[in-house]
Amino acid sequence: MSAVCRTCGAPLSNDEIGLYKKLVSRRAEDFLCIRCLAETFSCDEALLREKIKQFKESGCMLFV
Repeated sequence: MSAVCRTCGAPLSNDEIGLYKKLVSRRAEDFLCIRCLAETFSCDEALLREKIKQFKESGCMLFV
């Protein structure tokens, strides 16, 4: 079974799971989709997508 957002139930991508682990907790076992995470942090989804790109480019192993 694939992971889903704990708030809205949307299916999660590996990038969304990696972002949640990077920004919130590496030990997390449930996650938020990018939309719900943006609402939680009061920021734009575009900012979070840019952070994913930066983490990938820096070689972060959560975004392989």
